[in-house]
Amino acid sequence: MESPQPGSLLIATVDISDGIFDRSIVLLLDADESGALGVILNKVSDVDLEEVLPRWQNLCSRPQVLFDGGPVSRNGAVCLASPAEQSDEPPGWRALFGDVGLLHLDTPIELVDGAFKDLRIFAGYAGWEPGQLEAELLRGSWYVAAAHHSDAFDPDPETLWRRVLHRQLGDVAVYATWPDDPEQN
Repeated sequence: MESPQPGSLLIATVDISDGIFDRSIVLLLDADESGALGVILNKVSDVDLEEVLPRWQNLCSRPQVLFDGGPVSRNGAVCLASPAEQSDEPPGWRALFGDVGLLHLDTPIELVDGAFKDLRIFAGYAGWEPGQLEAELLRGSWYVAAAHHSDAFDPDPETLWRRVLHRQLGDVAVYATWPDDPEQN
């Protein structure tokens, strides 16, 4: 089993049916002895981005919506961004993996506009206490895989879970064809 680290994906197995993480893809932002946290990449929020951060919507990658990052601190926001120039480290941005990083939403909009090729905002995040994620991995609730830049800013979040599973090796890839309702199989 690959050890989860920042930049890893957690791919929900078909056994998860809690209503929050069903068929989710979580990008880990932090993982160490004090716990882990990440954002769900493929769940769109029912809150309108234009209402909560009106000046940011046009800067976001398509679809230009607010994503549901997870069940923790839903009134807070996490922003993933990728600089327009790979050699740049724009103000308010911190690298996570490759050219994907975290952008502080207090950064003046004038500094953000044009500085990033990709940007996505999440309401809330997913969090695990020390040892909790490891226990879930031992139970087989998640597959761990390396994230690609395109995962963080995917324009079709509804199909991301199947596509990420499909690119995995071995028996894991077969779950990409798992029916929406196994009873109808």
